[in-house]
Amino acid sequence: MPVASQRSRGSSMRSRETAAGWLFTAPALIILGLFLVIPVLMALWVSVSDWDGRGSPLAGDVSFVGADNYEALLTGGGLTTRDFGTSLRNNLWYVVLVVPLQTVVSLTLAMLVGRRAIRGRGLFRTAFYFPSVTSSVAITVVFLFLFSSTGAVNKLLSFLSIEGPNWFNDPRGVLHIALAGMGVDSAPAALTTGGLLGVTWWEWLAGPSVAMVTLITMAIFTTSGTFMLLFIAALQNIPAELEEAAMVDGATSRQRFFRVTLPQLRPTLFTVITLGLIGTWQVFDQIYVGTDGGPAKTTVTPAYLSYTASFGSQRWGEGAAIAFILFAIIVTFTILQRVVLRERTTVPRRKRFLQPVDERRPS
Repeated sequence: MPVASQRSRGSSMRSRETAAGWLFTAPALIILGLFLVIPVLMALWVSVSDWDGRGSPLAGDVSFVGADNYEALLTGGGLTTRDFGTSLRNNLWYVVLVVPLQTVVSLTLAMLVGRRAIRGRGLFRTAFYFPSVTSSVAITVVFLFLFSSTGAVNKLLSFLSIEGPNWFNDPRGVLHIALAGMGVDSAPAALTTGGLLGVTWWEWLAGPSVAMVTLITMAIFTTSGTFMLLFIAALQNIPAELEEAAMVDGATSRQRFFRVTLPQLRPTLFTVITLGLIGTWQVFDQIYVGTDGGPAKTTVTPAYLSYTASFGSQRWGEGAAIAFILFAIIVTFTILQRVVLRERTTVPRRKRFLQPVDERRPS
């Protein structure tokens, strides 16, 4: 068969395959366009417009205001900027405490219930996973009862002669409470004269409020079960020969965990931390049901502030701008953690405790 004829047949076949590929993927692309791309573009337009929620955002009376909504949030200096700064501070403490703790707790639970020597492992796995499939609204209501001023938690503390705080009505930061216990009742001048986004450095360093601590506890309680399942699957995929080889080489249990097990869990760790970061920066339902942003706005988060600015104050442009700033924060943190957890080809000198057999033999 001539070469030109073969090329023509091959080109025709590739064209048919390309057309078939577009035909099969067209429904998914249309759905993504309708329910993802177009809403995102609409929200982007709202964030740079003066739309007040009435009529269509594409109507002729809606004006383009550029970056005014973003400037009001970041550099305006008024109450809008201060509220946004307060929400970022609250959410940052929430992320800093929830993500590491839920990762450690879920990994610990996975290692405990993954042991074959434990009887009734299925029962324990179900019990630990159960909060993850329960409605967050129901769990929030339960926590409201548990941590009320006359609730079970304060009752248990009273048996230890400890006066429990008024959990959901105490706006004090836990670090400020600790400093007050050590006799530091006022802020140094250097921390009160400067600040960021209308919030002084002293307020940034206040720590999560007592009310936010209860929400942090609830988040760890409800999410650890889901991540525990991911770690159990990852642990079961680690070849037993690796740990046996480390035991033969004399590695202790601590060395086996940090230098054999943990490196093998790197992809799962990346997944768990990524999902944790995204979920914690988007926390909303617990705030809406539990505290409504109080006390003294110490549990307001950017997601909740975006909701109240849009649906409560009809400042839809600022609400959409908060959503895009939140998106940028999540992407930035995800890239940073990817850099930190990336696979390295070179081994640090202090970790080169196992050398190849050929290198240990005398020449």
